[in-house]
Amino acid sequence: MIMRHTEPRTPGAGEARHSPSRRRWLSGAWAGALGAVTILTSVGAAQDAQAQRARWWETLPGFSAPRETERAPRAREPDGQRARDASDLRTDPMPFRSAEMLELMERAASRYQQIVAAGGWRPIPAGPMLREGDIEGRVAFVRSRLIREGFLPVPRDGQVSTAFDGGLRAAIMRFQSRYGLRATGRIDRVTLASLNVSATNRLAQIRVNLVRLRELMARPQEPRYVLVNIPAFQLEAVTGGAVQLRHRVIVGKPDRQTPSIIVTIRGVNFFPYWRVPDSVAHLDLIPRLKKDPEYLEREHIRVLRAWGGEEIDARSVDWSHPDAKALKFRQEPGRWNALGLVRIDMPNEHIVYMHDTPLKTLFGQRGRAFSAGCVRVEGVFDLVKWILSGESGWDDPRTVDQVLATGEAQDVKLAQPIPVYFTYLTAWANRDGSVDFRADIYGRDGVKDLLAGYERPTGSGDGIAP
Repeated sequence: MIMRHTEPRTPGAGEARHSPSRRRWLSGAWAGALGAVTILTSVGAAQDAQAQRARWWETLPGFSAPRETERAPRAREPDGQRARDASDLRTDPMPFRSAEMLELMERAASRYQQIVAAGGWRPIPAGPMLREGDIEGRVAFVRSRLIREGFLPVPRDGQVSTAFDGGLRAAIMRFQSRYGLRATGRIDRVTLASLNVSATNRLAQIRVNLVRLRELMARPQEPRYVLVNIPAFQLEAVTGGAVQLRHRVIVGKPDRQTPSIIVTIRGVNFFPYWRVPDSVAHLDLIPRLKKDPEYLEREHIRVLRAWGGEEIDARSVDWSHPDAKALKFRQEPGRWNALGLVRIDMPNEHIVYMHDTPLKTLFGQRGRAFSAGCVRVEGVFDLVKWILSGESGWDDPRTVDQVLATGEAQDVKLAQPIPVYFTYLTAWANRDGSVDFRADIYGRDGVKDLLAGYERPTGSGDGIAP
């Protein structure tokens, strides 16, 4: 059911939902930021038609970034070709959490055991980047390495070429895609590091993930659930044993890890407040305020004595004083909000949840460990429509657009809660016998070399965010 906010969410009995700043935002900021955008006021068919025209949130800076498969090609490469990444999402409707995946992983373990028994592969010597057109001895090492794992066929004459040709470039691109790297077809530093992880360690990685899959399969299969694979930076929504949706996600930084937990979606919050967690306030926000006291005003963050307590003037606070850590911070709803326009409510002891973000450009990076532990979801409104599709009154997915178009805060409590698995799978198998590997970004696999291949973020541009 839908509950309009006339009172604040708990705790916070003293927090007026439609505060003066909230009313100013609805009346002034909407008009200023959105121009002539029409807010839905009619009902029935006219409301549906208007909803299609009133997707005002797509006009907000950062909210209209196209998905990776739709982005314009990157800058022209030296060889005259335009490099364009393939999608880094799985396309098979088979879920991660399935008996078929478990069987495929067991087969993969057997195949890599055979590779290890045959001597594995030799490391490739260090050196400058290799690319198509190069002719040198290290190219033969690269070819031999790819042959051992099945990315290249064994040459008929038994001679391993030292020429970097188009066939090798295509094989490198297949390798990069399977290992979660940008498919450039060149042997750069990150690709070399991935190639040089030993066959023994890759076998160990498969075995570790087999254990995780068995643990996931030990629970009864639910008719509907969500699974977030943290090191793969992706989410899948599953109905009846088949994946219905996949989304790129942003997860916690290595020093603010997203936990491996099983939780339950209890509701959806449209236009949420962001109550800044104490950990973020102490580690990020207060240190920033010491250098930039105007940050709170720019980001529409209020200072409270306690949750539900009175608001105080931020200009009166000495941010260097220890007492500042006792204060609470609450960001107002709006286009500036770190949670974006919607939050998926899933109560848990770690205070992590899934939400929107105004920083859509970050989804274009391969390594997406930017957050303070929560999970930001690309295309989150599609996920919200799937979550609410089983609820009375939400059969029509346009209803979500209509709620967003009003600009009014609403909470939806689910009559049919949905389980969520935050899991950590750095290897999985495919029906063609291949295996995908991802970097062990949190060091949970127990093998140091498995961090190889992690493309470090080039800068989050993130500010203070969950």
